[in-house]
Order: sequence, then structure tokens, then C-alpha cells
Amino acid sequence: MRAQIGTLIIATNVIQLANGFFTTFISLRVAAANFTATVAGLILSSYFAGFTLGALRGAGIIERFGHIRAYAVFAGSVVAATAAMPILTGPISWVILRAIVGFGCAGVFVTTESWLNAKAQPSERGRVFSFYMVGTFVALAVGQLLIGRIEFEGSKPFHAIEALFALALVMVSTTRAEPPLVTATEKLPYSELARAAPVAVIGCVVKGLVSSSFYTLVPAWMQSEGVARESIALLMLTAVLGGLTFQMPVGRLSDRFDRRIVLTALSLGLTATAITVVFLPHSAPFLLPPAALLGGFIATLYPVSVAMAHDSMPADQVVAVSGGLLLSSGLGSVMGPMIGTGIMAGLGIDGLFYFIAAASTLLAVVVTVASLFIAAPRHLRRTFEILAPEAASLAHDPLGSSGDIPVDSV
Repeated sequence: MRAQIGTLIIATNVIQLANGFFTTFISLRVAAANFTATVAGLILSSYFAGFTLGALRGAGIIERFGHIRAYAVFAGSVVAATAAMPILTGPISWVILRAIVGFGCAGVFVTTESWLNAKAQPSERGRVFSFYMVGTFVALAVGQLLIGRIEFEGSKPFHAIEALFALALVMVSTTRAEPPLVTATEKLPYSELARAAPVAVIGCVVKGLVSSSFYTLVPAWMQSEGVARESIALLMLTAVLGGLTFQMPVGRLSDRFDRRIVLTALSLGLTATAITVVFLPHSAPFLLPPAALLGGFIATLYPVSVAMAHDSMPADQVVAVSGGLLLSSGLGSVMGPMIGTGIMAGLGIDGLFYFIAAASTLLAVVVTVASLFIAAPRHLRRTFEILAPEAASLAHDPLGSSGDIPVDSV
């Protein structure tokens, strides 16, 4: 069973490697194409729109077709859309194709996570998903290294991405792991979630805004400044690894103290770092340390917000809560590149970091004001999870089917 679960995790890590490369690569290609700021923002945002839709609708497709066939549909869609991108190079085509890629990626993650959730023993589920998410961070980081090693022009990068997705599809299609029985998921009106956990919803929106704008627009700006692709890859690698490094300590703080205090501290830390970047020389050596901090603060906004929401909602609605929060993050992710490109058109890269600082400051103010009027909810046991960027993280129950996860799972 462990070998079968390992196959699913490795296949998804292969996809995340491709995804980490694709996210930075497409940002550079869009910048090189000299699209207008509006068009560039639409292309970069379309992935997140498709991802959000896929994460919310993926469960329904799995219920209808089963896990293996659904996985084939999602991964095959990504391969087809990626293969079409060097052929259909118009902006409208790229908006549609990137949305299909996002939809397929989300579907792959939902399929994998629900499969792991069903097959992992309750006593091992926390460790399995921790390993899964750490592997996701590492794969995303390694994907950045491909930026400086693959010929940028032409269709070769697209072919490399196709090959990685196809490899993952072969691995899962030939696995001997028995697919789980399909069960219907519970529903939760978004308005109910917003009333029960407003701070968490706002935290997820802000995370989407700052994460998508940072990871899509900073590489494009560096390229426009003539920075070598190897340096761009190193900066983005540092940011992703910063996100991984922050997960454990922030998770432990979040489980020991009022999560609102932790979220406020993360927001203010993000604000301070973004403002500091404005006054630093805009060259790779000076930007590496703050990139690690930015990646760390950004990557932990979402899991802390998710944990806050689970503190306020019944345990039997955990999957529905995660889906609603993913929608919040997705909405922010769609808006981030569009707002960011508009700001950068007038204020340059400094405008982007002012935008990140303003969004995180707003979150800190909202959390502080809410703390004055709303009592802190009681912590549920081990509700903080390692949540990586570009992962759906909605198809599993962090409390496990037994309601109990080992202490060493975080």
C-alpha cells in the first residue's frame, strides 16, 4: 500500500515540477511578447481562474467518472492545452489555453488528494499529507531551476512540460493502487462561510492577491531589466524555499497561540519586507534575502487562514470549508496579476511592492479590528496543515476520519 501511495505522490511531484517551471516560464514569455498590460494580466490571471473552477468542480467529475479516468481527463487536458500554446500564439488563445491548464492541474490535485485521503490509514494520514506537501514545495522549487537550463525561445519548453505531465499520467494509469469508492461531498453556502469566518475569508483573498502578483510579475520585471534567467530562477527558487521553511515554525505558533495574532504578525512582516524591497538596490544579490521572507510570509497566510476557519466551523464541514476558502483565494489570484500589471504600468516594480504592502496592511487592520469584537475560537486539534502554492488542498479532511491526527503530523 505504501508503494502505491508513493506512486501517486511521486506522479504529483512530477506535475508540480512542471508547474513550477511553467508558472515562471509563461510569465517571461508573456513579457517577451510585448502584450499590453491588460492583455498580459488576463493571460497570467486565466490560469488561476481555471484552477479555481477545476478545484471546485473536480469532485463532481471524479464522482461521475471515477478517479483513474478523471485523472486521465485532467492530465490529458493539460497536455493538449500546453501542446497547442506554441501553435495558437494569439492572446485570446493563450487566455483560454492557460485557463484549461489551470483547470486540469486543479483536477489532478483534487483527484490525488482524495485518493490519498481514502487509502491512507487514519494513523498515517497526517504524515502522508505532510510528506505530500513538502514534496510539492521541493518540486516547485526544482522547477525554477529549469528556467536557466532549457532553451527559452521556440517550443522546447512546452514540449518539456508536456513530457512531464504525460509521464505522471502513465505512472498513475499503470499503478496497481485500487481507486477508492466515490462519495458525494457536502455543500456549504459561501455566505454562511463568510459570516462564520470573515477574517479567514479575507485572509485567503489577500493571499491570492499577493501570491499571484508576486510569482507572475516579478520574473517578468526582472527579465525586462536584463537580469539573466539563471538569476531569475534563483530568486524564485529562494522564494519557494522560504515558503517551505516558514511552514513548520508558523504552524507550531499557530497551534499554540491565538491564530489572529499570528496572522497579524505575518501580515505586518509581509508589509515591512515589501516596503524594504522598495528601498533596496533592485539587483538579484540584494533581493535574495527579502525574497525568502516574502515567500515565507505569503505561503503561510493561507494555511493560517484555513486553520482559523476550521476553528469556527463544525468538523463535518471541513471539506466544504476548504472549498469555500479556495474560492476566496482563487478570486484574489485572478485579480492579482490584472491589478499588478496596471500598477506596474504606471509605477514600475516599486508599485507592485507597494500594492503587496497595502494588501497585507489591510489584512492586519481587519484582523486587529475583528479581535476587538469577536472572541477567539477554541482551537481544534492539529488543524494547521502544510499547504503549498499551486495545490488544491481541499480533498482531504485534516482531522482524519477518526477525528484524530498524530501530533507529529505537522
